[in-house]
Amino acid sequence: MSTMISSLSSSSTFHLLNSTSSPSTLTLTNSNSTTISFNRTKPNSNSNRTNNWNNKFMIRASSHMIEKETAETHRPDTFLRESDGGSSNNEPNSIRGRFEKMIRKAQDSVCAAIEAADGGGKFKEDVWSRPGGGGGISRVLQDGGVWEKAGVNVSVVYGVMPPEAYRAANPVNADKNGSFKPEPVPFFAAGISSVLHPKNPFAPTLHFNYRYFETDARKDAPGAPRQWWFGGGTDLTPAYIFEEDVKHFHTVQKNACDKFDPSFYPRFKKWCDDYFYIKHRNERRGLGGIFFDDLNDYDQEMLLSFATECANSVVDAYIPIIERRKDTPFTDQNKAWQQLRRGRYIEFNLVYDRGTTFGLKTGGRIESILVSLPLTARWEYDHKPEEGSEEWKLLDACINPKEWI
Repeated sequence: MSTMISSLSSSSTFHLLNSTSSPSTLTLTNSNSTTISFNRTKPNSNSNRTNNWNNKFMIRASSHMIEKETAETHRPDTFLRESDGGSSNNEPNSIRGRFEKMIRKAQDSVCAAIEAADGGGKFKEDVWSRPGGGGGISRVLQDGGVWEKAGVNVSVVYGVMPPEAYRAANPVNADKNGSFKPEPVPFFAAGISSVLHPKNPFAPTLHFNYRYFETDARKDAPGAPRQWWFGGGTDLTPAYIFEEDVKHFHTVQKNACDKFDPSFYPRFKKWCDDYFYIKHRNERRGLGGIFFDDLNDYDQEMLLSFATECANSVVDAYIPIIERRKDTPFTDQNKAWQQLRRGRYIEFNLVYDRGTTFGLKTGGRIESILVSLPLTARWEYDHKPEEGSEEWKLLDACINPKEWI
């Protein structure tokens, strides 16, 4: 069994072939069957010196083989490889190509709506690519008139997942029927991800993410079937409850779901409540919405249309709430409570969120992965809101999920 020495989604990821206790030759190979051999003289029969050599080599190898993203000066028409319809001479009609087109259009429309509501703030844009294939567009509006921090990112990435990242990406299929094998898995992933943190404590935070994922046959398993799935969702995280806002938000989610299957909203609403659960706090991150993952038991075309409908509903679900709340007067106490809830948001994202885990374990772009975190947050020792207060009502709804419509 090969030993991983670099856990990155990259064609330059190398694996240790000979794993004897002290081989005289160390041979590495990557996913393209490129090999590197290192001859060495066995140290004096001192096991500590041998282990030190191994440890130092592993550190040096890992640091030199990390594939970093490359900053680009302009947005390409597509991040797809030519074989996926990414050539400028080909229309990208594949699921991969149409999904990329959808998320880039959604990024443009959401960013335009955010800037219009902010009334002055503008998104900073970073375009990046990866040597192993693909790239992304990261947009962040920071310290605006309405938003403390608003991030809207798209990425289209090719690579090779280490086993632990595959488990994070798809824990259901990874261990199904004991079929999971701890070899690196080639993958394709495309998605749009956004977190919007307003300044006003009466205006809610919004998160949405829609993604498409494929795994290819491993190099050591030719002919293995490709797996694919869709995932995503949109959820609301307020610091204070305004029932008309929450009902409006959930109604838009339900309407998007009902166009495809009336079972989707109740199923994905519960999934959302269960997923955004902070186990060590025994409470949810917010007031839910919809969430689904590993979805491949419907027609691919239908699921692409469903993800598109959900992404296109974000502006209608969220911007009317912002317009109602962005200028509401607030006190220092209101702001402090918002900051405490932001602390809960951070705890969930860094401890439990699968997207964050996958990004960190596959060497993803760190600024894009952590753009979900707010600029400011607060932790108070043993804080308990007064029973019956507006703060208490929010906490109670996070502990005991409600049906809002």
